Amino acid sequence: MSAATAAPAVRALLDDLRPRLIQATALERLRLVAERFPEQAVFSTSFGLEDQIISHLIFSHQLPIQVFTLDTGRNFQETYATWNKTLLKYEQPIAVYYPQRESVEQLMLAKGPNSFYESVENRKECCHIRKVKPLNRALAGKAAWVTGIRAEQSQNRQTMDPVEWDAAHNLVKIHPLFDWTWDQAVAFTQENGVPVNTLHQQGFVSIGCAPCTRAIRPGEDFRAGRWWWEDLSAKECGLHATAHHNGPDPVVEPVPAG
Repeated sequence: MSAATAAPAVRALLDDLRPRLIQATALERLRLVAERFPEQAVFSTSFGLEDQIISHLIFSHQLPIQVFTLDTGRNFQETYATWNKTLLKYEQPIAVYYPQRESVEQLMLAKGPNSFYESVENRKECCHIRKVKPLNRALAGKAAWVTGIRAEQSQNRQTMDPVEWDAAHNLVKIHPLFDWTWDQAVAFTQENGVPVNTLHQQGFVSIGCAPCTRAIRPGEDFRAGRWWWEDLSAKECGLHATAHHNGPDPVVEPVPAG
């Protein structure tokens, strides 16, 4: 299908799904995805609070949506523990995609293990190798991608819809918890016995790779703990700017309070 003929079809698809998803509960949204995209829907989990809720709904209701994760090789041990608890509780498979060995080896040889602290360009290079390329493999040939994104998570997500078109991967992206609050998510996990990453109890609200994630401080944005040494505009807008890291490494050194 050409770009010219695809655009009207995409608009028609989104126009059909959007009102139905907005009015639905999270479980109803997932059921709709499973029905609308049989055997072609996947969910990516990083074992954070929102993702654990979605996994719980998929596994508990036996929805035909494949769950997968990206193991970057730099995850927190707490994340692996949550992964294991999830397998034990639901007894359902979670597919895993790893970065290509050759690409990681070449990066380590050329720039060492912490090059991402030296510039935004280096950080994006590491993310591309460890996350973007494995994600591309996971989404290849799929029609729908379920995520744990919520509108409350950052300022640029405030006007988001529960469904959007991902042109890069040529599929529909659905956010079943887009209108949930953090407190609502916490309450759901407590009421339903959902395994929760213990990092959340230490002030982590968004959990990524260990060297690139820290707990947030009172009053900070939800995303402040991700790539925390970079200027906020560079993170949110993708501006290419050098960001030298002279502070503590949160994995081996305490991050000062205040």
